[in-house]
Amino acid sequence: MKTKNKFTIALLSAGIFSVTLVNAQDHSVGHKIGSAAKDAGHATAVAAKDVGHKTSEVSVKGAAAVTGKRYKNHWAPTGELVYIDKHSRYYYVDKRGHYQYLKKSELRTKPLKH
Repeated sequence: MKTKNKFTIALLSAGIFSVTLVNAQDHSVGHKIGSAAKDAGHATAVAAKDVGHKTSEVSVKGAAAVTGKRYKNHWAPTGELVYIDKHSRYYYVDKRGHYQYLKKSELRTKPLKH
């Protein structure tokens, strides 16, 4: 081989090698994948939290219907059903499944219109 051909081959292989190194260090693809995974993880966490709140609400409302006494013709300020516990306290179950105790003055005699 002539010196000119050797020089051309060496220059071409060095160019290919440097382009390969530059592409290997491109982090934008990894960043896009990481960002999409983070968004999907966040959406999954939010959905799981919502499902947990709804499950808690339904189970506590079922338990309240069995153990508590429904206070007829009275509703909570949010429009929920009101129950009376064994200590004669008024309460309702909120959207997260927690008991919210009320004073008698806070009770409504008409339901909310939806």
